[in-house]
Amino acid sequence: MKFSTLASTLLLSSLAVAAPLTEKRRAAYEARRAVRNRHTNPPFKTNVTVDGPNNKHVEYSSNWAGAVLVGTGYTSVTAEFVVPTPSAPSGGSSGTQYCASAWVGLDGNTCTSAILQTGVDFCVQDGQVSYDAWYEWYPDYAYDFSGISVSAGNTIKVTVDATSTSAGTATVENVSTGQTVTHSFSGESAHLCEYNAEWIVEDFSEGNSLVPFANFGTVTFTGASATDGGSSVGPSGATIIDIEQNGKVLTDVSVSGDEVVVHYALQCISSGSQLATVYKPSTTRSARPGLKGEDYLGLLMPVNAPDLRPSACL
Repeated sequence: MKFSTLASTLLLSSLAVAAPLTEKRRAAYEARRAVRNRHTNPPFKTNVTVDGPNNKHVEYSSNWAGAVLVGTGYTSVTAEFVVPTPSAPSGGSSGTQYCASAWVGLDGNTCTSAILQTGVDFCVQDGQVSYDAWYEWYPDYAYDFSGISVSAGNTIKVTVDATSTSAGTATVENVSTGQTVTHSFSGESAHLCEYNAEWIVEDFSEGNSLVPFANFGTVTFTGASATDGGSSVGPSGATIIDIEQNGKVLTDVSVSGDEVVVHYALQCISSGSQLATVYKPSTTRSARPGLKGEDYLGLLMPVNAPDLRPSACL
C-alpha cells in the first residue's frame, strides 16, 4: 500500500525520536583542525516502538543511528571500526561539506546529566576528505585529539571508561598505525548516570542545525562490548535507532553477535531502481494502537521492492 509523499512525511515525522543533538562550530574547511564546540541535548522520545527489518525495537532520530543499551551500571564501552570514505549523497553538491561521525559513549539516551564519548568525524567537500578524532564529557564541548592521524581504511578502536560518575578516560587507538591517544577526566561537575552504553553514527550539528549528512557507506562496529556491573556484555538486545530526516529513512542498523552494523540507507538500494516511499503490510512489525501494519513505517525503497528489507544490507 502506498501513501502520498506528504502523508508519509507526516507519519514518519510523528514517529521520529529526537536523539541528543551534537553542537559543533568549525572553522573554515582549510582550518578544520581548530578547536570545535560540541554540545549534546537530552532526547525527546515518543512512546512508539517499531519492529524494524533487521531488529526489533527500532526508534527514529534526526541525528543518531546505531545501538543503545539501556539499564544500570554501565561503566565502559568499546569497539573497533574501519574508517569509511565519505561522499556526497545522491544529488548533493560538490561545493557543500558533508559529514558524519562514528563514536562510542556512556549515557546520553535516557540519562540527561552527562555523556562520556569519543570517536572520529569524517567529512568531504569538493572531493577532499578529512578526519578528526575527538573526546567529550557533556555538557562541556568536544575537543580534537592531537598526536593521532586518521585515514580512510584505518582500523580505529574507541573506548570510554568511567572510573566514577565524575571521572574517566576516552581513548582512540589507530590500530593500523599504532598511534594511541587518551584523555583523562576528573572532578566533572556533571555526573554520569551509567544508564546507557551506545555505538553510534551521527549527523552532528553546526550551530543550530544539522550538518549536511555524508554518504558514509557502512560503519561496522566490531568487538562491541560494554561493562555492566563488572561483567562484559555485548550489544544484543540493544535499542536500535535509525536516522529519519524529511520523511526519509537514511540508515539501516543491525546487530549480530558483537557487531553493530550501520548502513547509509541509499547503499541498500539497487542501482538504477526508481525510488519511492513505500508502505507494505508486515506480520513481524507492530505499531501504536489504531495504526494498521501497512500504515506506520515508510522506507526509501525501490518501487517494485517485494518487501521492506533492503536486500543489499542483509
